[in-house]
Amino acid sequence: MGRTTTTRFDIAEHLRTPEEMAAYLEACFEEAQGDATFITKALGDIARAKGMAQVARDAGLSRESLYKALSGERSPGFDTILRVVGALGLKLHAQAPQKPGLRRSITRTRARAPKPRAA
Repeated sequence: MGRTTTTRFDIAEHLRTPEEMAAYLEACFEEAQGDATFITKALGDIARAKGMAQVARDAGLSRESLYKALSGERSPGFDTILRVVGALGLKLHAQAPQKPGLRRSITRTRARAPKPRAA
């Protein structure tokens, strides 16, 4: 019987396109439940996938400081996060949660609006 070897899973090896990187970060936002360290580490995974040296150059940081900022051991400033996100070619956006029935009530309100009178 052959010997089975295992290797440590590294997500950075599977993030090849900007779409995959964005989907991964979006999934991490959903999973993090407010844990900033989790998001910081996810950005580190994406930076490793893209190439840490290139991301550091694009963000205007040294490679060493980028590793430290995204290690999860420190809490980087929001300006650093924005620079890294920009260097990764990603965008952050905010979205309000969709409430069930909200669309219908807006539609009904518009439908019942009085029509302007002819002069």
